[in-house]
Amino acid sequence: MGPTASGKTGVAVELVSHLPVELISVDSALVFRDMDIGTAKPDVATLARAPHHLIDIIDPTEAYSAAAFRHDALRLMADITQRGKIPLLVGGTMLYFKALREGLNDLPPSDPVVRAALDAEIAEHGIEHLHSELAKVDAETAARLKPADTQRIQRAMEIYRLTGQPMSVLIAEQKSDGLPYRIASIALVPGDRAQLHARIATRFKAMLKQGLVDELHLLREKYPLHPNMTAMRCVGYRQAWQFMEGEIDDVQLLETGIIATRQLAKRQLTWLRSMQDNIELDCLVSDLAQRVINTLAENDFAV
Repeated sequence: MGPTASGKTGVAVELVSHLPVELISVDSALVFRDMDIGTAKPDVATLARAPHHLIDIIDPTEAYSAAAFRHDALRLMADITQRGKIPLLVGGTMLYFKALREGLNDLPPSDPVVRAALDAEIAEHGIEHLHSELAKVDAETAARLKPADTQRIQRAMEIYRLTGQPMSVLIAEQKSDGLPYRIASIALVPGDRAQLHARIATRFKAMLKQGLVDELHLLREKYPLHPNMTAMRCVGYRQAWQFMEGEIDDVQLLETGIIATRQLAKRQLTWLRSMQDNIELDCLVSDLAQRVINTLAENDFAV
């Protein structure tokens, strides 16, 4: 696991040469077909050397959820284990890792009638009003949500009106679905945040040079896309879309793309700090793959 530009793919590919592993991608952007440049998708040669499961599995018009990932990952992990190999999960979508490790909350599905009523309340009184109403019935959830977080506030209130119970209570009652595997969680984190930022800037500049905007142009020709689709909200594509629409110029495209990627890395590092039992390694060292191998051996994961 690690933030964007931490070298996860390179390490994973190197491990394929040393350990009996099969790779499972844990990346919410790599699932999309034809989105190669902006997702830093491994190239054909890399995938031939080290095939990745869960890459290029859906079109950009489709959606993929943490629940779908967990289902697919568990199936693949069982298949890999039966083949006598070790599942090696690699990526930076921390929500997917959390869903896999802890299971998912069995919350009620959205109800169109309740959702419409909440839409009307928001339109009439504003989301801040709904946030204050949520605080009266579910103070814990309201406290961790920003007053302008419309989607999550609405969902929390919807759950309360459907069940009569606060979402925080329902989540607390859920039992964790443990994995039937011994797990080594290796987190690749930067010893120097500035160096990671420099990597991010270099990589985004390279994406633009490789033709990120042209790639998006081809995607828009091939698929009926709109900017609110999950695929088009991915970092890089969102900014390229704004550039194509004339909302930002080329200088702003570069600047906003780098800033958005740095913000993504910050969120990923926040997730990593909150996760238990991670083995942290500095992603900036030159012999990172060997250090991962040594760490596995030191923790009795040598095979």
